[in-house]
Amino acid sequence: MRCKEQQNTLYYANMSFSIGIVGLPNVGKSTLFRALTKKAVPAENFPFCTIDPNVGVVGVPDERIGQLANISKSQKMIPTAIEFVDIAGLVKGAHQGEGLGNKFLSHIREVDAIAHVVRDFKDTDVTHVENRINPEDDERIISLELIMADLSTVEKRHKDTAAKAKSGDKFALQQLATLDKLLSALNDGKPARDVALSADELTHVRDLHLITIKPLINVVNVDESEANRLPAHANEIVVSAKIESELSELEPADAKTMMNDLGIQDSGLNKLIVASYEILNLITFFTSGPEETRAWTITRGAKAPQAAGKIHTDFEKGFIRAEVIGYKDFVASGGEIQARELGKARLEGKEYIVQDGDVCHFRFST
Repeated sequence: MRCKEQQNTLYYANMSFSIGIVGLPNVGKSTLFRALTKKAVPAENFPFCTIDPNVGVVGVPDERIGQLANISKSQKMIPTAIEFVDIAGLVKGAHQGEGLGNKFLSHIREVDAIAHVVRDFKDTDVTHVENRINPEDDERIISLELIMADLSTVEKRHKDTAAKAKSGDKFALQQLATLDKLLSALNDGKPARDVALSADELTHVRDLHLITIKPLINVVNVDESEANRLPAHANEIVVSAKIESELSELEPADAKTMMNDLGIQDSGLNKLIVASYEILNLITFFTSGPEETRAWTITRGAKAPQAAGKIHTDFEKGFIRAEVIGYKDFVASGGEIQARELGKARLEGKEYIVQDGDVCHFRFST
């Protein structure tokens, strides 16, 4: 893939984060996945056609990286990347092995966040597995299946930990208290993310890879006529997978024209990326020079050494300081050298909190 304005080759960085796409069969989940990733996956109209989790990697669209690369005359542009994992359609009773059951629940445990697709479009040619169109019910069914899967996981750990706690093991006693909190919520039909856990308590259960502790984005798949419908609540986006599928087949200029004609402000991919960054509390910083301009994703609030460590662990260990130029200053100045001459470059130490859009050059010792 090439940028028309320049000869820089667009490469892909290592995955910054991953999103697992879940939902009932025939809600448009695989169609949306294919549109997001332009990756051919089965999307036939019958349950369980997606037997293995399909994985697609998408470079995060960010116009800033192209502008920085042009100014630095970079040979390569490397955007940050998202990995989408399409999980086969779940059904009621999946946690007990119904449908293809637990085989697919296990595929969600390693992702950073979950996108739950529910159906709110009418199409007599696409049969809903529950024989009705009710997005609220779709949401409840999948939510309960994920909660029950986590409940089984926590119960097993609770049993093992309780045995250790009887001997007076201090860590086991602390862990048991955390597990008790989770059991109470899960038994009440609440997801683990609703339980207020301290940083220490999170370490007690991190290795369980609980599904419902992960941040959740609800994706409502609607008819084309409702593609501009506003979301009903926070952490929800509204898309038309059919329109997204059509857009994915077009060249960028034609896709933009189609969106303008339909009055669509933003693509489903952009909506999902923005929602993912918000729910995971992520920001982007850049490195830019003649060899490459590259985007890096970090957690908001990360300090300079942590950001440096994203590039290489040696950078964090031997961190001395960071030379930082804000994105707008970098562009307005016409590049790194001019920004320095204009006094727009700053030297920051170990306590500096990296900001979204910072262009950084890290100095470190070996």
